[in-house]
Amino acid sequence: MKILITGGSGFIGQRLCASLVEKGHTPLVVSRSSERARRVLPEQAIVRTRVADFKEDVPEAVINLAGEPIAEGRWTDKKKKAIRDSRINITRDVVDLCAKLDEPPSVLISASAVGYYGDQGSRDVTEETIPNDEFAHQICSEWEAEACKAEQAGVRVAILRIGLVLDAGGGMLAKVVPPFKMGLGGKLGDGKQYMPWIHREDIVNMILFLLERENLSGPFNASAPNPVTNAEFTRALGRALNRPTVLPAPALALKLAFGEMSRLLLTGAKMLPERMQQEGFEFHHARLDEALNAIFGKQ
Repeated sequence: MKILITGGSGFIGQRLCASLVEKGHTPLVVSRSSERARRVLPEQAIVRTRVADFKEDVPEAVINLAGEPIAEGRWTDKKKKAIRDSRINITRDVVDLCAKLDEPPSVLISASAVGYYGDQGSRDVTEETIPNDEFAHQICSEWEAEACKAEQAGVRVAILRIGLVLDAGGGMLAKVVPPFKMGLGGKLGDGKQYMPWIHREDIVNMILFLLERENLSGPFNASAPNPVTNAEFTRALGRALNRPTVLPAPALALKLAFGEMSRLLLTGAKMLPERMQQEGFEFHHARLDEALNAIFGKQ
């Protein structure tokens, strides 16, 4: 199949494109930096700068992963606009392409995030949980609604609400491992906030699972079945790196440094992959200690 991928040169996209090529598919990758994308993607990938550039290629499926990082820096008005526009505009371009093709793609698998639910404290969070209305939820809700417009063209739409993606070479570990290795790791605030996580191998397999299951649509929580609190994550990462984790970051300091964005660091959701497990999806990395040991090469 020819599969259009936005964000294909990103942390998830690189591994996804490699897996698709292994299965005999052709990735059609949208990337603002064609040169960089060609350096990190398989040679079979076709790279162009706009979604509309692939109209003549007639993609048979679309995987929409593009979006400005949300957990970087303060949420100024300019940053908030960039976060929103980077998600909504390219998703709108994808939906427009679906509507214009004589043979629309069979499926659109579109990213969302755990932020859809907002702060949920310690309660279990499934796809049926009512969200807390805050900035992250508003962005994710609009993002998902834009993707669902592809249904009007007869496209099956599946939404992945993605947790923290873990693997070597990028993602959140690329940011937190260096200070941990220097012995500067510690919990954020009181450490009680939940951090739903997923190994990159499992999120790629989820996408392939949804690609092949023609009866699956709607939202799916994309996280491992054993979420942990920030304090538990901190201790597990310390064990994996054999480093101490005794330097907490006080909540007040994070609020002063990051303003509204600090909510992402100090609040969370105990997100569970209820629908994925009901459909029989099997995780390769279900527990955090095992996942971190696999990433850092421990047996």
